Amino acid sequence: MTDRKRKELFISLLGLAPVILVFLAFRAYPLGDVIYKSLTNWDGLFRQDFIGLKNYARIFNKSYFWLTLGNCFIMFINVPIQVLVGLVVSTLLYEKTPGWRFFRSLYYLPQIVSAVIIGYLFAIFFSYGGPVNAALKSVGLQRFAIQWLGNRWTAIGVVILALVWINIGWQGVLMLGGMSAISPSVLEAAKIDGANFFQRTFYIMLPMIGRVIEYSFIYSVAWTFTGLFPFIYSITNGGPGYDTTTLDFLVYEKAFREDSALGEACALAVILLAIVCLLTLAQRKISARANDWSE
Repeated sequence: MTDRKRKELFISLLGLAPVILVFLAFRAYPLGDVIYKSLTNWDGLFRQDFIGLKNYARIFNKSYFWLTLGNCFIMFINVPIQVLVGLVVSTLLYEKTPGWRFFRSLYYLPQIVSAVIIGYLFAIFFSYGGPVNAALKSVGLQRFAIQWLGNRWTAIGVVILALVWINIGWQGVLMLGGMSAISPSVLEAAKIDGANFFQRTFYIMLPMIGRVIEYSFIYSVAWTFTGLFPFIYSITNGGPGYDTTTLDFLVYEKAFREDSALGEACALAVILLAIVCLLTLAQRKISARANDWSE
């Protein structure tokens, strides 16, 4: 290597040094520290007795872990629903249906409100004495006025409804951005050729924003595993029992509500990271195969 190339390499590394240092300080070191602490009996301060894989063995032997993991997969129901609703909203906005300016702001409003506030609103609305049961009783449907948050399946349904509602705006903006990147001449040519609204949507628009939809699914799946804590905390607090507890909420339970369980909480966090990585890789592989078949 010549002196000139060495100098260029040194300058390049010097320019990258701040980014590398920030990555090591805020990403690599915390991740490595959590992995190490997951192998210890950590008290949260100074005591870190190395116990190997005992935390992981303890977690996998607990029935509530598998119930919690199952809850996370059940929550996946919100992903296709929010993507579908986002596609419908973005299509209506793109076509500039009457009142589209007003509805554009209205749909995005839940996205700028705190998730905890939205969670408490849903908890109030679906409480036994809340507006939902009051509305049911007022139209003679008393038998449907139930304790929504006292049953596993209805409580999960309320959480899923909250997840879909808060993500309508984000999904709509994302899909609308993808649609706006399509050349108007393509759709105009389709119109001239006699394609109706549904033909333009399903045969032209949706295939052309396939990558945007793929990104939406990958992000939403990862978010369903890692971003539900404020909703679970404010709507059901994980109950009844562990019936609506998710993995990210279980990490909080182990870390801050159980004595000397911080090592186990770190192990749960590592398991959660591994699951999200595996799901993301699986989605990418499925998407790549689908693209190969379409070509």
